[in-house]
Amino acid sequence: MASPSRTTDAATDPAPTPAPIAVPSLRARLPHAHHHLLDRRDTPRRPAWWSERATREAMDGTAAKPETKLVAGEAGYVLEDVPHLSDYLPDLPTYSNPLQDNPAYSVVKQYFVNPDDTVCQKIVVHKGGARGNHFRRAGPRQRVYFESDEVHACIVTCGGLCPGLNTVIREIVCGLSDMYGVTKILGIQGGYRGFYACNTINLTPKSVNDIHKRGGTILGSSRGGHDTMKIVDSIQDRVINQVYVIGGDGSQRGARVIFEEVRRRGLKVAVAGIPKTIDNDIPVIDKSFGFDSAVEEAQRAINAAHVEAESAENGIGLVKLMGRYSGFIAHYATLASRDVDCCLIPESPFYLEGEGGLYRYIEKRLKDNGHMVIVVAEGAGQKLFAETMKAMGQDASGNALLLDVGLWLSQKINEHFKKTKTTINLKYIDPTYMIRAIPSNASDNVYCTLLAHSVVHGAMAGYTGFTVGQVNGRHCYIPFYRITEKQNKVSITDRMWARLLSSTNQPSFLCKQDVEDAKVEDERTAKLLDGSPSNPKVEDGLASSNSNGVK
Repeated sequence: MASPSRTTDAATDPAPTPAPIAVPSLRARLPHAHHHLLDRRDTPRRPAWWSERATREAMDGTAAKPETKLVAGEAGYVLEDVPHLSDYLPDLPTYSNPLQDNPAYSVVKQYFVNPDDTVCQKIVVHKGGARGNHFRRAGPRQRVYFESDEVHACIVTCGGLCPGLNTVIREIVCGLSDMYGVTKILGIQGGYRGFYACNTINLTPKSVNDIHKRGGTILGSSRGGHDTMKIVDSIQDRVINQVYVIGGDGSQRGARVIFEEVRRRGLKVAVAGIPKTIDNDIPVIDKSFGFDSAVEEAQRAINAAHVEAESAENGIGLVKLMGRYSGFIAHYATLASRDVDCCLIPESPFYLEGEGGLYRYIEKRLKDNGHMVIVVAEGAGQKLFAETMKAMGQDASGNALLLDVGLWLSQKINEHFKKTKTTINLKYIDPTYMIRAIPSNASDNVYCTLLAHSVVHGAMAGYTGFTVGQVNGRHCYIPFYRITEKQNKVSITDRMWARLLSSTNQPSFLCKQDVEDAKVEDERTAKLLDGSPSNPKVEDGLASSNSNGVK
């Protein structure tokens, strides 16, 4: 965007050195609502070192927690609200929602969401217990903060691939166009670095019409590349006023820092996230898009392993599935298959030798059935070769590089049975990148549509600094910090894990102390994420809000 011209009027005076008349700056002359139209050179800049530090803190999760918006009600009710453009641009005009004239929605009895609607995070409560934490319900509002021809939106996909990325892109574009009449939508190519280092593409309903049938992302993706100042400079230069970030917890941390810099500059820019993780490791929300598709595709690998194992003497089929820190895909694929004899995940430590170890269980299973199938998540058993792990380093997103537990386990099992002079036929299958690259299934396509439409409604209504997600079956707007403060993990003291143990008949591999430690961790996580009255973060936030006069 070209910098606005600047003129200085000079008083005509016969004196040799005429004194200029003081003229207010362009920022002072423009209405507050139009400050976002200024060239970035008119905006106060932070020192160069700030961008590097902020980016580093955003990616590793050490950035200070932003100011929270908490509203307390009766019976322990707490609303964890999300930021709004009017928080720092109080004089913004509002407009009638164009959906009220959309014939497709004329049959809906009550299409607009009540401003007081909230979604309860903890759905199971005790009689007389506190109502707990709530989030603002997603959906269209009667008044919006952007006119259709004013909107200039952009979409960026970050991190690894996941089924459903193209569906989310398609539905954001079609939602903006069909529901709100938006015509200016940019696709940022190559992840966060695409804001300042790559080309952009114009997105229209026609250009994205059939992309949901393809895997991957038409925009391309990458890890790292987050430079806050360069990204916000690009947003300001291109006069973008809606930013949609599709990515995992690291990408959502990056979106949070972008929002904070946008707010610091006083820009009318809504920053919204759609959480993406094939591992289903984002907390608070019911599940991530693409997870159902991943579990369904994992069945094909497990079925192949079962056929191979069943067709050979002492056959062992070993399948490695995704799950760096959370074993949800391995867990649910095992439950769905019923052909798996052992499931190993990061949350449940296991050991190889001795009574109750994996070797003894394999020997027993082969003796009883003549074959077995093992499913292992990629992050399982990493402590067994922790010393080697230290030399592996991290990827561009800050994730620890993991050794291939599948190959390592295959080698260990072969070595063990070679020592016992027992012939086995082990087949190792790694479908990781095949699963990531598939298009989403029917269930995920519907889920992606609802997420995309919900995030569009939120941005048009002026909400910013939020991510959208399904909580207890209802879509809502969640502050960024809630989904980045901790990872969602399989609870090995939960009934779902007990169902798996019952299905596979595998040993738990846990000593009494392991179980007690797991229970303590589950309780601590519940207090942090379930919105219980004893949540110290909520109590501290409420105390701060009440001291500032917030009721």
